[in-house]
Amino acid sequence: MEYDYLIIGGGLSGLTLAYLLKKKGINALILEGADRTGGRIKTVNGTLGTPMELGATWFSDAHINLIELLDELGLHKFPQYNTGLSLFYTRPDQPPQQFYVPEETSPSYRLAGGTQNLIKNLMGKLEKNTIQLNTKVSKISAKNEYLYAETTDNRIYKARYIFLCLPPQLAGSDIKFEPSLPENLLSIMPRIQTWMAGSIKFILEYDQQFWRKAGFSGMIYSNAGIITEMYDHTNYEGNKFGFTGFLHEEAQQFSQEERKKMVLEQVAHNYGDRALYPLLYEDKIWTGKFLLSGNPIIRLRHLNNGHPLLQSRYMDDRLFFCATESSPHYPGYMEGAVMVAKNIMKTLGV
Repeated sequence: MEYDYLIIGGGLSGLTLAYLLKKKGINALILEGADRTGGRIKTVNGTLGTPMELGATWFSDAHINLIELLDELGLHKFPQYNTGLSLFYTRPDQPPQQFYVPEETSPSYRLAGGTQNLIKNLMGKLEKNTIQLNTKVSKISAKNEYLYAETTDNRIYKARYIFLCLPPQLAGSDIKFEPSLPENLLSIMPRIQTWMAGSIKFILEYDQQFWRKAGFSGMIYSNAGIITEMYDHTNYEGNKFGFTGFLHEEAQQFSQEERKKMVLEQVAHNYGDRALYPLLYEDKIWTGKFLLSGNPIIRLRHLNNGHPLLQSRYMDDRLFFCATESSPHYPGYMEGAVMVAKNIMKTLGV
């Protein structure tokens, strides 16, 4: 199977690149190892259809490339709700500090209908059969001015250009390159943090906004308890309700049922017994074979994200890195994913 442009990874950066190529009349093929597209974007529909985010959620006015893409696709943003009393627990033996978010604070935004709407709309702009799921690449080799991608089930794809739109740490661990990539690049790949890796995100759905009625914003920051951050997750229309947030990293040692019990107890401690009865609880630990592999060596947030070596081309200038971690600006964020795709278009000159 021969293609001009082959994209490895069907997350935001890969789909954005495919969309930008399609606008220029170029059809690319996307190979995605998982059984779904979206990568670290994952919206769950609650019991009442509430769009709730287990993955990437927020962006700001500084993320101009992402906002430009949303506008182009006709998608709407809305500010994260922060009106009312917010809480910050510094220690378990002390009551929370209470604060209000100043009105002049620059807002964080969410996407109406859920972040998955961005993925859905990008996919809708592509030709049928553009994306092949459950297709994991294990080897990339160069020969006679072409690159060859071999999958774990022994299929081979021939391409003029290949774009690695998956975390660089994962690519370095799971893909064999012939000839080998430069040693200086190989040496940093295990030390490139995959953004969100190891994070635990949770969602709660309710049929009422009991916290808003009591004058609370739904925002909690805590150094005590299983929840470290929590936010109001009412939908764009204001008629479906819930929370989303993050759990302490040590929560991985507990079962999901145990995590649920501790989360509900902590929310009820702040908002009353009504919080003990959600319509839905779900959480996701962001690890697994499509996010991390091998033995990553990560000591700092964003470690080696946007590294200059990830801006270079390899294998006779036919192999590109195109994950958000490779962006020199806003690496790890949705903005970085869009920016790196745009930068590759400029490099290709198409």
